[in-house]
Amino acid sequence: MTVKAHFELLATYNQWMNNKVYDAALRLDNTELTKDRGAFFGSILGTLNHIYVGDIIWLKRFSSHPTSPSLPDVIELPTPSHLDQILFEDIGELAKQRAWLDNHIIHWVEQLSDQDLDSLLSYYNTKGIPANKHFGSLILHFFNHQTHHRGQVTTLLSQAGEEVGVTDLLALIDQES
Repeated sequence: MTVKAHFELLATYNQWMNNKVYDAALRLDNTELTKDRGAFFGSILGTLNHIYVGDIIWLKRFSSHPTSPSLPDVIELPTPSHLDQILFEDIGELAKQRAWLDNHIIHWVEQLSDQDLDSLLSYYNTKGIPANKHFGSLILHFFNHQTHHRGQVTTLLSQAGEEVGVTDLLALIDQES
């Protein structure tokens, strides 16, 4: 399996898991969604917003790569000002935006080439510090970041009485003969 094919699998996994997480979150009332549960970003809603914020920041950086497929709809979004910014107070609206963004991620990954993945990306982090890193490794970080915080969300959802079911990437890996 090529690196690009792995990223396509991760993009599909991202969408699959977000659908499961948001289905569970949508069953909760606002009090449960916003309750500070001691996670890095406090609440279920805070953590889901953080994942979305991180994705927007990274996709805007990725879009600046000279050979990267463009993400014009994502570029037009306002750039979040901080990592714990609450962009959506309403879980229904955040769920719609999440689904929209996940479709863009899948489409973007499908357009990447092996040459894109093997090059460097120059960018500034949220503190303004310049970086020059391997593009493919940054995309891997992008997906890993989502998985890391989604794992926190599944724990928070469980604390609130909602289960998301199977969360393993293994569920999406085809059986080989």
